[in-house]
Amino acid sequence: MRIRGAGRIARASVKALEDFGTALDVKSGTEFINKVKEAGEFLKNARPTAVSLPNAVNYVLTNLDKECQCTVDVPVLKDSLKKYCEKFITRSESAIERIGLIGSNRIQDGDIILTHCNSESAIAIILAAFKQKKNIKVFCTETRPKMQGLLTSSKLAKEGIDVTLIIDSAARFYMNRVNVVVVGADAISVNGAIVNKIGTSMMALAAKESRSRFIVAAESYKISPKTFYGELIPIEERPHEEVVTKDWYAMNECVKIANPAFDITPPEYIDLIVTEYGVFPPQAILLLFKEIYGSIDIINQ
Repeated sequence: MRIRGAGRIARASVKALEDFGTALDVKSGTEFINKVKEAGEFLKNARPTAVSLPNAVNYVLTNLDKECQCTVDVPVLKDSLKKYCEKFITRSESAIERIGLIGSNRIQDGDIILTHCNSESAIAIILAAFKQKKNIKVFCTETRPKMQGLLTSSKLAKEGIDVTLIIDSAARFYMNRVNVVVVGADAISVNGAIVNKIGTSMMALAAKESRSRFIVAAESYKISPKTFYGELIPIEERPHEEVVTKDWYAMNECVKIANPAFDITPPEYIDLIVTEYGVFPPQAILLLFKEIYGSIDIINQ
């Protein structure tokens, strides 16, 4: 949890892979590839719900695998590893900027926006709309138990945006004032459902009831290829220490504590998903994925 946000996690993972490969002292290209792959598998298991992490690592490993068919020279392979890691990081950063520009077209002058957690892509949309001189106000949920909403509200306020921090359970109370909800996503399923910070689905339900627009901002590499084969995206369960103090738990060990970090928002509660390739209804995510990758096998390893 020292690194938060699916995009940041993805970039950190490939940077870690690059650092690992650069430091490797091996004799053969085969040994280099095997050790990098082993490190990649270790990284992919670090955060089970953040699909961006395995997708990022698989992108690098798939391309590196192609390189090793042409050469077994270790210095050349190290350069290739560095190239593909940097290429992914650049792509990720430019995707967020692009999402901000595209998504800002869906924000109207005078809109009141609700956002949840600390999504780079969602923040990019809000900031882009504000820089276009649109008169907007923002409600930020605190996002318990790790309070990521404090990071979001602080960043937006420093940019000069009118921000109000609210407790998570007040989202429905304020929803009638909200024109549009803008959130990020840690993963996107084949059917257009999104996995995001716990509480997102409740806000989507409240938005549906209030007829407020519900927009998801997410880079295309957050689409989960394994869901094409029917697999479910695992929901990470966080330690109970995030919810209660050690002293309280010591006196109440008979109390069971559940702390899921994410929930699933069904596609029928989502108006659109903004990616770096454009705006898509949830049901069209399958078409987007096939258009980008051609075959799901490219990152489903």
